[in-house]
Amino acid sequence: MRRPHALLPWCALALLASTVPLAAASRAPSAPVRPAAGAPARATVSTLKVTVLSTMLAGNPDKGIGEWGYAALIEVDGTRYLFDTGARPDVVLHNAKELGVDLATVTDVILSHNHGDHTGGLLTLRRAVMGTRRDALSRVHVARGIFWARPDNGKEGNGLLDKRAAYEATGGTFIEHDGPVELMPGVWFTGPVPRPFTERNWSMRGSVTTPTGTVEDNVPEDASLVINTADGLVLVSGCGHSGIINTVTYARQVVRAAPIHAAIGGFHLFAATDAQLQWTATQLKAVGLVYLLAGHCTGIEATYRLRDLAGLTRRTAIVSAVGSSFTLGQGLTPLSLAQ
Repeated sequence: MRRPHALLPWCALALLASTVPLAAASRAPSAPVRPAAGAPARATVSTLKVTVLSTMLAGNPDKGIGEWGYAALIEVDGTRYLFDTGARPDVVLHNAKELGVDLATVTDVILSHNHGDHTGGLLTLRRAVMGTRRDALSRVHVARGIFWARPDNGKEGNGLLDKRAAYEATGGTFIEHDGPVELMPGVWFTGPVPRPFTERNWSMRGSVTTPTGTVEDNVPEDASLVINTADGLVLVSGCGHSGIINTVTYARQVVRAAPIHAAIGGFHLFAATDAQLQWTATQLKAVGLVYLLAGHCTGIEATYRLRDLAGLTRRTAIVSAVGSSFTLGQGLTPLSLAQ
């Protein structure tokens, strides 16, 4: 298939129990895409803005409401993507309207993983915009494993499965990626992320039925978006169940070994120990992190600790709020509550 160019809140129940690391869907090609020796330089983007549409905090009193969920609008070189869709069916739709964001102008959706606090708005959003433009929110990029069953005491724990048929009935399509893929020049979807470091950033309470059997559900489909800029890589993450350092490491292998200019989204560190935060911050500092717009399951205290430990400032590292944003060449816009 030609690659296109253009409910229970699980995280709320999760407890981070990791140890400090020791050192109709279509299928995309499974072979990872890696830069070969002597290969041409990777494409970079010229313009980029990421605006948060769903997270716990509301940034201003009259625009947007908070929820335990995540979603962001990504505007890059004239193309728009919706990254995740929030938890409750109508929150992202409500927030987009109050923030003046026209989601009918977006064709492609990125779903970072199956949890309901990232997929809850998908069907409502598609139905709300398809009357304006038939192909609005009509393609959803996901990683392999997102549709695997999650048995839960005789019930199905994968909240996306019951939305799949209804979404496809609207004419929407899921595009499943086995490995990293460049969605447009300079914009990469990671697919499933390898995990050389033992960042156990998931609930540790569920199971998943894989092709080889039923095992602990470590959210194997967890994926992120990586945007290549002249200033470095910009990472957008939903929950970071793969681990932020695993994801950063993979992004620098797949795209290019550049500094991490910005890390945006949820990173599931709200219950991390002091030692885990110290290790994480040390690794982020080593890869040159400049901006941190951390929300959702990152945790408020964890964000402030990362800021201090990684040598960032109040201007360069903030807790994200609905309507807060990152703009390439300008930095962060925190809004009233998070400044």
